[in-house]
Amino acid sequence: MSKTYKIATIPGDGTGPEVVKEAMKVLKAAAAKGGFKLEFTEFDFGGLRYLKTGETLPDSAIGEFRKFDAMFLGAIGHPEVKPGILETGILLKIRFALDQYINLRPVKLYPNVETPLKDKGPEHIDFVVIRENTGGIYTGHGGATRVGTTEEIATQLMVYDRRTVDRCLKYAFELKKKRNALNAKYAAKPITLIHKRNVLTHCGDLWYRAFEEMGGKQYPELKRDYNHVDAANMWFVKNPEWFDVAVTENLFGDIITDLGAMIQGGLGVASGGNINPEGVSMFEPMGGSAPKYAGQNVINPMAAIGAAMMMLDSLGEPKSSQAIESAMIATMKKMKSQAAGKMGMSTTEVGDMVAGML
Repeated sequence: MSKTYKIATIPGDGTGPEVVKEAMKVLKAAAAKGGFKLEFTEFDFGGLRYLKTGETLPDSAIGEFRKFDAMFLGAIGHPEVKPGILETGILLKIRFALDQYINLRPVKLYPNVETPLKDKGPEHIDFVVIRENTGGIYTGHGGATRVGTTEEIATQLMVYDRRTVDRCLKYAFELKKKRNALNAKYAAKPITLIHKRNVLTHCGDLWYRAFEEMGGKQYPELKRDYNHVDAANMWFVKNPEWFDVAVTENLFGDIITDLGAMIQGGLGVASGGNINPEGVSMFEPMGGSAPKYAGQNVINPMAAIGAAMMMLDSLGEPKSSQAIESAMIATMKKMKSQAAGKMGMSTTEVGDMVAGML
């Protein structure tokens, strides 16, 4: 009897529905070949719903999401909605409520994909950033007084507890161990902690001590390294081949993963997962809603297809995940560019080609 996975989809805003449609096309083809089933349930949360109803994400939706095996997001962001409303009201609410405490961001340059880095190719850019996803400065500790006056004061605090740090590091060490077993080139590289412990002496010290203690006691066979976040930004550009698994806190992770997206060829190919290893995880393309391209059938769906690949791997279908990646690579080799409107084919044609190769 074939297994059935229940997937909640949030197509969202702008080009989100377009790329989700192509990702679902590929997922259905992969399921047919892999001998399992996928059941999709769509939710209309996003900018349009907010403009109509004033509602972002009701508490009842969280209970609904818990019934699914995974979630798939297109994009959230509407030009008529003030920045921060949808991001905090939908995206952060989902992450915190479902305790998706890992943000998993592969940074992988595929063949025939352009990178702005001179003399770097796929053999140089193949690493993963693990960003702690539910703690730190994004939790909203702090406040503002005397707002609107010349004496206004605002605070936003980076707050971490040992449990939050340890579980993120545990995920990172386990992933590093898994990658080392897959390929000798990964095993030759260290797991790298990224922070700013020379200035952020309290939070930085907590992360560093936890990293060294866990690595030394539980994973002594794994090589370890540490970078200040500013240095990591420099080395990502100059020597990306030094990295395999990098782990960091929430704010720094948010920043360096966008840099990672650029060196792997842009947001059109960058995918990510908001992971709860013991619960419901959510997968998404990293490119945002791109409203200026909406409805033109020119947006690149490859990042959404990459998110679908990640989702199947997380669900326990690694062969189907690998089949999608192979189809992605073969399709990328036929594309003129990964930039919207310059691909040499339409959004739907890219999806058709990937699905057809399955």
